[in-house]
Amino acid sequence: LPPSSISTPAITSPLLRLGMMTGIAPMNPMMPGLGYVPPPPLPQDLPIVKEIIHCQSCTLFPPNPHLPSPAMRERPPGCKTVFVGGLPENATEALIVEVFGQCGDIIAIRKSKKNFCHIRFTEEFTVDRALFLSGYRMRLGSSTDKKDTGRLHVDFAQARDDLYEWECRQRMYAREERHRRRMEEDRFRPPSPPLIVHYSDHECSQLGDKIKDEAVFAEAVRVLLTWVERGEVNRRNANNFYSMIQSSNSHIRQLMSQKATHEKEMEEAKDKFKSALSGILAQFEQIVSVFHAASKQKAWDHFSKAQRKNLDVWRKQAEEIRNMQNEELMGIRREEEMEMSDEDMEDTHNPDQSGPVSQAEALKEENDSLRCQLDAYRNEVELLKQEQGKNQEHTPPQHSEEDACRQQQLTFLQQALQGMQKQLLKMCEEMKQREAEMEKTVEDKQQLESQVKSLKEGLQGLKTLTTHTPQVSNTHTQHMHTLQLYSLVSLSPSSGIISTFLHVHPFGASIEYICSYLQRLNTKINTGEVDALLGRLPCTFKQELTGVGASLEKRWKFCGFEGIMIT
Repeated sequence: LPPSSISTPAITSPLLRLGMMTGIAPMNPMMPGLGYVPPPPLPQDLPIVKEIIHCQSCTLFPPNPHLPSPAMRERPPGCKTVFVGGLPENATEALIVEVFGQCGDIIAIRKSKKNFCHIRFTEEFTVDRALFLSGYRMRLGSSTDKKDTGRLHVDFAQARDDLYEWECRQRMYAREERHRRRMEEDRFRPPSPPLIVHYSDHECSQLGDKIKDEAVFAEAVRVLLTWVERGEVNRRNANNFYSMIQSSNSHIRQLMSQKATHEKEMEEAKDKFKSALSGILAQFEQIVSVFHAASKQKAWDHFSKAQRKNLDVWRKQAEEIRNMQNEELMGIRREEEMEMSDEDMEDTHNPDQSGPVSQAEALKEENDSLRCQLDAYRNEVELLKQEQGKNQEHTPPQHSEEDACRQQQLTFLQQALQGMQKQLLKMCEEMKQREAEMEKTVEDKQQLESQVKSLKEGLQGLKTLTTHTPQVSNTHTQHMHTLQLYSLVSLSPSSGIISTFLHVHPFGASIEYICSYLQRLNTKINTGEVDALLGRLPCTFKQELTGVGASLEKRWKFCGFEGIMIT
């Protein structure tokens, strides 16, 4: 066909239309270096106009677009091979590679002597590019000889290699699908319980060690429970089971400590959440206050009708959220108040559980735990003795090393038992000492209460004395002496007793006499403390020398009322 007949149709290919719109020469999809991009789907009734393709050794002229398309085979699965017929008689394999190599990478070419060949590509989509050349008329160079021309017919070809590769891919996809389904089923399938080992002496000894390990405690207890339910306990292994049950009982303390730590973490998280919620509520209050300020007439009149509507909706939403958060915070506070009230009730019902009593209870609990440990050690020693006796019965004399090792273990266990017994006795003695100290503190408390009562009576007597003394003009001096008396009584209970004692002895008394009187009330008082106390109050007590020569003696006198009498 002449080239002028190609540009006349009204419907052209997308590449040709793109070139006509932008002024760029139309791009040929078979040009070397042009990547294959699948064209968009076109209606079936619109014919696609093909163009002339110029190659280095030949020229390809497109077929008449008005002719019907030739019949083609059904596409085989995984087809990568095409049949090319109508080649020129002088066509070589290099020419075929030059023309069809623009469609994609070629694996193999099988050329026949009867002007046809089979071409196998690396990818399946390159077959569609090769089918685009079906119907083209090939001319080698500028020769019009019959041997140098031919009309190409490209069609699908069925090859065993293509079918084999396609089947391999299908089997691989099926394997992947089965694997994916199996993984999905395994993910939703509940886990099966692990198998329980059968009872034996070796497994029993290993289980006793596992129960003492916190990491595998749950698995070990499950095995122990299964053995007990199966009825593996008998007279021969009862001690072994007893020691394992005792070890599981001692694990309770660890669980309680873990619970205490988790409760502490929970309380810290509650406090953190409460503080964060308070901060959020403060911000909600600020937002609501902004909406209230915007609703006032100073700012409200300047907004449009749509803006006022939005402001009303936003204000209502903010108030609702604020109220919900306030209710949540108040609920948390009510729960805390109820918990605090419950604790207060417990404290009022059990006021004696604080202080020494709680310490005594803690000592008792520790004593019980130590006693349980002592029982466990005794049980282990008995087991070792039994095993040693059995081994001595059944083993020949050459096992002296094993006997020595077992004897050494037995001595270590006996030493551990002795240490535990000493510790238990020491704890009992400490408990007795604590109880004696508690009784002594109760007696001291009663003695202090009696001293306070006597001091109150002395104060009342001093007040009555001061009310009966004549009133004088120099009230400042009288107030000073009264303040000294009050400071005397408030300084120490012993100073009030000394002042009463010296008031009864107007000629004074020696420090030894005063101390002998005070030591009847409290044996811990010494002479140095009393002398220092009297020296700190010069306005209330004074020291005088009485006697002559060798009979000189220092005596303390009460002078608290002398200033009042003088005034």
